[in-house]
This record gives sequence, structure tokens and C-alpha cells, in this order.
Amino acid sequence: MATKPPQGDPVQDAPKVAERKRAAAGLPAIGHTLRMAHQQMGVKRTALTLLSVNQKDGFDCPGCAWPEPEHRHKAEFCENGAKAVAEEATLRRVTPEFFAAHPVSDLARRSGYWLGQQGRLTHPMYLPEGADHYEPVSWERAFDIVAEELTALSSPDEAVFYTSGRTSNEAAFLYQLFARKLGTNNLPDCSNMCHESSGSALSETIGVGKGSVLLEDLHQADLVVVAGQNPGTNHPRMLSALEKAKANGARIVSVNPLPEAGLERFKNPQTPKGLTTGTSLTDLFLQIRIGGDQALFRLLNKLILDTPGAVDEEFVRAHTHGFHAFAEAARAADWDETLAATGLAREDVERFLRMVLDSERIVVCWAMGLTQHKHSVPMIREIVNFLLLRGNIGRPGAGVCPVRGHSNVQGDRTMGIFERPAPAFLDALEREFGFAPPREHGYDVVRAIRALRDGEAKVFFAMGGNFVSASPDTEVTEAAMRRARLTVHVSTKLNRSHAVTGARALILPTLGRTERDLQAGGEQFVTVEDSMGMVHASRGRLEPASPHLLSEPAIVCRLARRVLGAEDDVPWEEFEKDYATVRDRIARVVPGFEDFNARVAHPGGFALPHAPRDERRFPTATGKANFTAAPVEYPHLPEGRLLLQTLRSHDQYNTTIYGLDDRYRGIRNGRRVVLVNPDDAEALQLADGSYVDLVSEWKDGVERRAPGFRVVHYPTARGCAAAYYPETNVLVPLDATADVSNTPASKSVVVRLEQSATD
Repeated sequence: MATKPPQGDPVQDAPKVAERKRAAAGLPAIGHTLRMAHQQMGVKRTALTLLSVNQKDGFDCPGCAWPEPEHRHKAEFCENGAKAVAEEATLRRVTPEFFAAHPVSDLARRSGYWLGQQGRLTHPMYLPEGADHYEPVSWERAFDIVAEELTALSSPDEAVFYTSGRTSNEAAFLYQLFARKLGTNNLPDCSNMCHESSGSALSETIGVGKGSVLLEDLHQADLVVVAGQNPGTNHPRMLSALEKAKANGARIVSVNPLPEAGLERFKNPQTPKGLTTGTSLTDLFLQIRIGGDQALFRLLNKLILDTPGAVDEEFVRAHTHGFHAFAEAARAADWDETLAATGLAREDVERFLRMVLDSERIVVCWAMGLTQHKHSVPMIREIVNFLLLRGNIGRPGAGVCPVRGHSNVQGDRTMGIFERPAPAFLDALEREFGFAPPREHGYDVVRAIRALRDGEAKVFFAMGGNFVSASPDTEVTEAAMRRARLTVHVSTKLNRSHAVTGARALILPTLGRTERDLQAGGEQFVTVEDSMGMVHASRGRLEPASPHLLSEPAIVCRLARRVLGAEDDVPWEEFEKDYATVRDRIARVVPGFEDFNARVAHPGGFALPHAPRDERRFPTATGKANFTAAPVEYPHLPEGRLLLQTLRSHDQYNTTIYGLDDRYRGIRNGRRVVLVNPDDAEALQLADGSYVDLVSEWKDGVERRAPGFRVVHYPTARGCAAAYYPETNVLVPLDATADVSNTPASKSVVVRLEQSATD
């Protein structure tokens, strides 16, 4: 039997701490998965639902974007994927009666965990101006309210249309079409806060802002470098790919400020060995200081250049540009500066070099640990330099592998969810739909918050996500949202963004990935693109949580018709009726999607073209892969300060909190913890178990404080600390962003730790 949601918020300021784990998955993961799934779905629904996850005739996991292998297990899901499915397929419901009992002022005091545990939204809800309770509203009236506010704007650029990475290709294409027909490119998305730095660096250097590897390349690699990433929690199915690579002879180097259980040993629950001893994954752990990765790879590049025969001169000569300027900068790399920047020992760097020189095929994987710093873009460019030197792009078993988070965040960008669209995309849109799309760049996430704060944006519309909790500088973001005339959220579940509203607010409940989508044209499916550019279908199996839900494509189509009017010649009604007609239009607008409907009908879908991978062709401004030569940067810490990275717990996916434990790090029943190296703690006179306030320091002089965190002595890199977001997003200044990409610098926040009043 499924259990009822918690009535009161659990105490979260007294976490229990035990020894950290040194292996991931195994029997504990199975037990935890089943327990949480049964709590949300009950036994029968758990079995029916989980056996459809990531199957060729099933639905795509609403969690991460890791790709599926060609030959799939019956249980092709991980622990955290099962949690994501259970949260969506839950039997708990948030009805109009719930909102009648809970004013917005009460919801605003609740934790994100409590809000999410209440269940699925069942009805469109409206918060009138001056009211403290949401009230049920018809879909027709909801669309009227949005239309009233949009048509009252003095410019379409006073509206912001945000997208979460859960949104399907079909919904995303329709959404951007609606926004551009309205007249704006204000299409920020969650990629602005995560892999924008990757896209910026890769577009400039190899000409495609996506990874260049397929799953088979990981299996064929001689060396896999995993930098700034914790796959055991954030992409657990990646561990299976790493295990297979190891079985094929690969070696693995982990570059991270924290030791992570999943990269130490993987107990694959699909195999007898995995249920006992498991597989040791990491051959070399480089415990780097936060933000030192550019310095590390710059020195490696110098050492490769200094090694006779190590450079693939034929590849460099035929396929690259800018080598000599890069080589001059790399040869200036200094051992002492690099060791200070990285905190590494010389012998470990030299061992890494030997592994590189012994490897013909190298893949470098990374995630948020590399993308959320001021210097993230040059950091990733330096990794590209590293791969180009030995010809490790455009051949099997080698390449760049930015591991995306949310399940269709990459697909949404492919569909045109971008505030700075390419002219070629707008040209294709204009040819297909016969209108002139706006050409001026729109707002990304940070600029959208500034516009709302400054009164330059007045309507905020979110297609999924939890914008308030995902964004930096929490107090500034919340104040900005409250200045809006109208905030609208298309959602499956309750979250904090529903409690931080504009003058008026709407919650529009939508179908989940797990649910059947029945339209006038029959049962529909949607498509998604995974982290490696594979596009495939997703078909829900469950009955919708409520008869009052609309699909995301239906919401966009009905809203577009209401706002743009009967005279608009886009066939919105046809698109809502039959998503195949949307895919026909995508096929004529988006390169790589030709004959979309026929190709996606193939079980497992199809791979999008990738010129560097497929042809060793680099569509950059120079027509070649570009070496770059940026100055080396790394954070400098004032005396008595620590460098904080924000991260997830194991009971968490992005801003969704499934539970209050971080099993692998030994944390139970609490989230307000700060992980501090014991030597740093001793120098700062911070006892394990003491309570501190985290206070960030930045050049604007504003005090940003996160109070009441329990100190946990933990083997972090020296000078570095870690704590969970979204609780620590309050510490990240809105204007502290990565150069070029404008991504919030959430992984390198200078903090001081002050004794808490709660201690």
C-alpha cells in the first residue's frame, strides 16, 4: 500500500552522521528503491511502472539524460531514476481542497521536501491579486488570464518563457514557436544554469555544442577521465558503462574535490558479482582543489608537447587551427603554480601523464563540477586542447562527453529553446511558417532575473521546473519574481516556485512521462534526445493522475490560439490533435530530423549527425577544430576562508528532494550540513558537530548568509567545503557568473564560517 504524505515538516537541523560508504548500488540500492517506490505507488503499480522505464516500447525516465544501451535489462533503471518515476507516478494527490486548507503564506514556510511529498496536482489553480489562497479555475479562464497579461504588455520582450529539461521535443518546438510568433527570444532554460559553459566552449572549438561520443565509445576507450562529476548519485546508470569499459581493459581517472563512492566501487545489482564484491572503478583519484582543472590540463598539455612522438602531428596539421599560439601558452605552464592551484602531488600528475601516453583512445567526461565557475569556458576549452593534441576527437573510443542532467535538456536546445538562436534556425522557421521571427537576442536565466527585478519583465511563464529553487541568489530571485504581474507554472507536482508568485499566479497541471496521452487523433507519444544525441520515443502507460490534466503540447497549442487569435495561420489545433504533424514540421526546420516520423518509429530511435564525430569535419568559423590559449585561472582564497561547492545529496535530483539522507556520504535525516576537511576544521577551530552560519563573500560587499549548518569533518580537498543546494543557493551572487556562458558560479563560492546562534 502507498503511504500518506507527511503532515508536518520533519526536523532537518539535527542530521546524524556516520562513516561514508566506499561502494555504490548493490543490495542497499535495491532495498531503498523498492521502499521509496512502494511508499509512493504501492506494490502492483511499482512493478507495472518500473518495468516500462527506458524500454523501447515504454517511457523515458524523467530523471537524467544518460543513454540506453541497444540491449536492455528488464530493469533498465537506477535507484534515483526509480525515485523520479515514483514521485511522478505517486498515488498521492494535491486537490483544490488541499489549497483551501493551505494558504500561500503557509506553503512558503514549508520545505521543498514537504511540498514535493504531497503528490500530483489535479486541477488548474489560480491565485488572484491580493489573495492568499489558490482557487480552482477552468482551463479556458486560465488561458484568458495569461492572454490578458500578455496582450497588456508594451512589448513582447516584457514576457519570459522558461523551459525545464523535462519538456519533450514536441512541446519544446511548439513553445519556442509560440514565443517567437508572439515576438520574443526570451527563452531561458535550465541549460543556462548547468551545461551552457560546455556548449559555449565546444561550439567555439569543435563547432558543435554537444558531446562527440556515443555509448559504444565509452566501452571502447583505453582511458576514461571523469572530472567534476559524481555519477553514483547524479547519473547512476553511467556506472554500468564504466564497468563495461573496465572489463574491456580501460583505466579510469577520477578528478574531483571529493571522493565519491560510485567511482570507488560499483556493485552492479544486475549481476551476481555486483551483489557481492562489485567492481573497483577508479585507477587514479586526483583530489583536485575546486577550480584547479584548467591548470591541471594546461600542465598536462605542456608535458605532452615536451614528450617526443606524443602529439598526433598529422591530425593537428590536417584538422586544427591555432596550434602555435596554444603551444606557446602551454609551454609556459609552471609546475609550482599548477601544484598550488590543484593541491595535487607531482607524482600523481606524472602518473596521470603516463596513463595518457599509454592510451590511444581517451574520453573525458564532466558535469557541473567544471561548468559552474567564472573560468569554466576556458577550463573546458583546455580539455578540448588536451584531446586534440593526440587526435582524440573523431575516432572510435575517444572524444568529449559532457554528461547532461535533466532527461531532455539537450533536446530542448536542439528544438530551439535558446535565447540566442542561430540565424540559420530562424531562417528555417521563417521559411516553414511564413513569419519573421525576432532576431534580437533574449534573456538567459540570469538576465531574466535581472529584468524581473528591474521591472523590465512583467510576465513569467515556466514550462516545468522549479525556477525559484534552481536559481542563484535566492533572496534576489524571490524578490524579482514577486515584482511580476503574472507568474505561470506548468507542473506535475507542488514546489517552492508556486509559493513565490507575482501579483497573480497560475498553476497549470500537466501529464507526466509515465501517463497515457490520449488526444483527438488517438494515443500519442513524444520524443526526447539523450546526452549523446540519440532521439527516441517515450510512451506513457498509466492512466492520468486526474481527468483535468492537459499535456504540455495541448497547453501550448491552446494558449497560442487564445493569445495569437483565430487569424494566426499556424494549425495549433492540428498539432494538438496529432503530434506526428509537429514532427513533420520539426523535420523541415531542424537539421538531422529529416524523415523524423519514420526514423523514430524504429525501436531505440536514431542518432543525430555530429560532424566532428562522424566525419572529422569541424563547422567552426575557421573550418577546423580550434586550439585556444586563454590565461590559466583558478580561485584564490583569502586567509581563514573556504571555497564552497554546492552539490546534491543522494536523495535528491536537481531541486527535487526525495528524502533526507545522503547514504553514500554517511548523512542521515538532515540536509543542513557543511563538509569540511578535518585539517581546515582544526585550523578554523570548528569541532565536528558544531553549528555554523555560511556567509559568502563577493566583490559587491553584500552579506549573503545561510544559517544553521552542522559541521561534518569529511575528506574534502584542502581549502574546500561542500553543502547541498538549493539551501545554499542563497550564497551565490546573481552577478557571479562564468565568462562567456553567464552560468552561475555555484561551484566556487568564497565563504567564511561563523558560529551559529543555534549552536
